[in-house]
Amino acid sequence: MTEPTAGTVEIIAPGVRRVLAPNPGPMTHWGTNSYILGEGRVAVVDPGPTDMNHLGALETATQGEVITHILVTHAHADHSPLARALSDRTGAPIVGFGPPDAGRSATMQDLAKNGLAGGGEGIDGAFQPDLAVTDGDAVAGDNWQIEVLHTPGHFAGHLAFRMGDIILSGDHVMDWSSSLVSPPDGDLGAFMRTSERMMGLEATKLLPGHGGPINDPAGRLEWLIAHRRSRETAILNVLGTAPLSVEQITERVYTDIPSKMHQAAARNVFAHLIDLTERNMVKPTPKLTADATFRLI
Repeated sequence: MTEPTAGTVEIIAPGVRRVLAPNPGPMTHWGTNSYILGEGRVAVVDPGPTDMNHLGALETATQGEVITHILVTHAHADHSPLARALSDRTGAPIVGFGPPDAGRSATMQDLAKNGLAGGGEGIDGAFQPDLAVTDGDAVAGDNWQIEVLHTPGHFAGHLAFRMGDIILSGDHVMDWSSSLVSPPDGDLGAFMRTSERMMGLEATKLLPGHGGPINDPAGRLEWLIAHRRSRETAILNVLGTAPLSVEQITERVYTDIPSKMHQAAARNVFAHLIDLTERNMVKPTPKLTADATFRLI
C-alpha cells in the first residue's frame, strides 16, 4: 500500500475516513491513524498525539460537520493526548475504557507497584474519559453506530470498535508489525485470548491504529497467534533446570538481531515469562520481577 500523506483525508471504508497524524517512527510506522465515522454528526477515533497541526487537520477534515464523540482505543501517548484539546474545541465527550491503569490484572498491578514501568509508546498519564465504556456497550450517532469490544493485551484498557463486519482494531492487530506487548501495560496472556476471540468475530476488514487496512483478518490473526506461540516455544527450548535471567534468555532466543535491540526484545521475553509463570510452566526466583531468574518447572 502506498504511504498516505499526513493531514490529508481519505475514504478508507464505507462511512470511515482516515486522517494520518504526522508522527512516523519505529513504533508508529507512518503515524497514527485518526478515523472519522459517519457524516454530518461524526465521531473521531484516536485523535493522536498532542500536535496542533494534526488538530487543525482534523478540524479541516470535519469542516461543516459536528463532532459528537471522541473515541479512544487506549491511553498510549500516540493515540489519546489530543483528545482533550479536541474535546475543548468541540464540546464532544471523550469515550474510553478508563484511566491508564484500568483493567490491569493483579499480577500487573503488583509488578507496577514494585517499580516496573511501561515501555514503547509511552503512557498518557493524564487520560481520563468523560464516558467510560466496556465490552458490549453501544455508542451511536445519527448515521453511525459501533459496538465496543474490550480487547486487552497490548494495553489493559484497550478497546476496539465494531461497525458491522469492520473492526477498528487499534494496536492489537497491524499489517506491518506484530503488536508490542510490554508489561505492566501489556499482558501476553490477555493478548492471546483477545486474538483467539477476534478470530471468531468474522470481520472482513480491520482498520488498525497504524498502517494500512487488513483485508484478511483471519489470516493476519492466525499469523499473529502462530508468531507468539513460536516465540514461546523458543523461550521454553532455552530454559532448563538451571536458572537464567531475562537478559540471558533474550541473548539465546534473539540471535539474529543487533545487541542495541536487545532491550526491546527483553520486554517481549519478560511478557512471555509472566504468562508462562501464571500458567505454572516456569518458576521465577526469588519472585516474579524483571530481575528474577527463571527455570522450567
